[in-house]
Order: sequence, then C-alpha cells, then structure tokens
Amino acid sequence: MHHFLKTQVALIAGSMADFAMTFLLVEAFHCWYIAANAAGNVTGALAQFLLSRNWVFTQSKQQNTSLQVIKFILMWIGNIALATLGVFLLTNFLHLHYLISKLIISILLGLSYTYFVSKKFVFV
Repeated sequence: MHHFLKTQVALIAGSMADFAMTFLLVEAFHCWYIAANAAGNVTGALAQFLLSRNWVFTQSKQQNTSLQVIKFILMWIGNIALATLGVFLLTNFLHLHYLISKLIISILLGLSYTYFVSKKFVFV
C-alpha cells in the first residue's frame, strides 16, 4: 500500500507536468491536441521516472539505470498509445473537452496500467 500511495503522488506530479505541457502547446502555440497530448505524456513520463526511481522505488537505485530507462520507455510507449487513443475517443465521440478526456484517461491509467507495470516490470 505504501508504494501504491507514493506511486500515485509521483503520477500526480507527472500528470501536472503533462497537463501543463499539453495546455501550453494547445492554448499558447495552437498545436493539435493529439500532438500536444503526446508531448505532454513525454514530459510527464520524465518527471514520473525521476520521482519513481529516486523516491518511490528507492531500492531500485542499485539497479542498472540504462536497463530501467529502457523498461520505462517500453512502459510509456504503451501508456502514450493508450492515453492518445483514449483522449481521441473521448474527445471525438463523447465530445468531451480534451483536458477532461485527458484527466479521465490519466486517472484510469495511473490506477491500473502504470502502477502495476512500474512495480512488476520497471522497478523490480
């Protein structure tokens, strides 16, 4: 439970970076929301990796950083694909605002996919 809660805090921090980048790209630079979503995901992933490695899964600091980065990238490729698909579907078919779509998908992925893959694959 301790790792789960700390992981959620790291995910929230990563999501804040993700949302900020997405919002900035769409609203200030008029980028397409799907491209901005992907860029936001990358920004959030970097923040989440650093927090996960150095604060949540501190025992993983003894492991090979390069291997963890590769595993994390693989996890986030899946995350970005799922997040992008989810945002697209909710925005285009349910006509939700892109940030509401992103929030819903981020919560769903954070409580399921990202936590379990981080714990069982990336930071083992």
